[in-house]
Amino acid sequence: MARWLKSKGDDVRVMVRDPSRASALAAQGIEVVAGDLTNTPSLRRAAAGCDVVYNIAALYRTAGLPADRYRQVNAVGVAEVVDAAAAAGARRVVQCSTVGVHGHIAGAPANENAPLAPGDVYQDTKLEGERLGAAAAARQGIEFVIARPSGIYGEGDRRLFKLFGKVAQRRFLLLGDGRIHYHLTYVEDVCEGMRLCGVTPAAAGRIYIIAGAEIPTLREVMDLTAEIAHVPPSRLRLPVWPVWLAGALCEAACKPFGISPPLYRRRVDFFTKSRAFDISRARRELGFDPRVSLRDGIARTLEWYREQRWI
Repeated sequence: MARWLKSKGDDVRVMVRDPSRASALAAQGIEVVAGDLTNTPSLRRAAAGCDVVYNIAALYRTAGLPADRYRQVNAVGVAEVVDAAAAAGARRVVQCSTVGVHGHIAGAPANENAPLAPGDVYQDTKLEGERLGAAAAARQGIEFVIARPSGIYGEGDRRLFKLFGKVAQRRFLLLGDGRIHYHLTYVEDVCEGMRLCGVTPAAAGRIYIIAGAEIPTLREVMDLTAEIAHVPPSRLRLPVWPVWLAGALCEAACKPFGISPPLYRRRVDFFTKSRAFDISRARRELGFDPRVSLRDGIARTLEWYREQRWI
């Protein structure tokens, strides 16, 4: 996100917990400061002089962490960012949330008014962060915009290696039939959608789903990845529910010891929860127009994996 804003001509400051790990950003003319969402003085220092503050920080799914820790970062931290931005004189805060707050999407693609059904502590606290952030913005008199991206992938992403990389390595195991929708968004399109949330005057107080132009099924994503990687499409399949039950048992056995289980139920949910979203509002109000096709995005992602020597 910082590099994207810089490429658009903006002066950019990033707040990171360990500046030594952001030397590449500093080398590109991006100001790097130390801070943490749980450290109010650091937030105020980071926001000083900023016109728009983008909050893309979050505590993602990590084994052994209590729910209170997620809430402190993903929910309370959002209100802290808004308060700090307002104190610094910023015009707007853009909060990066997730389409996961809508849960499983059955039937037609869902828009921003779809029912809210978060399915785990991460999604629960991201939704709470939306609410606390909006309340703080109303209290402080600052503009607040919520972006809900879907399935972010591309260069720099490691999370979805388990899909694209494993298919390319012919080691991907499908649970179920793969007919659920898996709506992906290439990282550059996400960055542009977030930028538009920051600069479009009419976006103040609005919520936007940021997603790609195509809505494939998981099987279609797998087959396209295999085609691009020049490997046979995977036909390895297992039924869902035995694996889900095994995940529940693993979680129960590992939780008392605070260790990461080898299998989670939420990893099984990846194969059962459909994700299909309508980006009409972002197109209409922001001028959002996702430019990277699924084919091109997967090809770029696989090429980056090759550069890292992962495949």
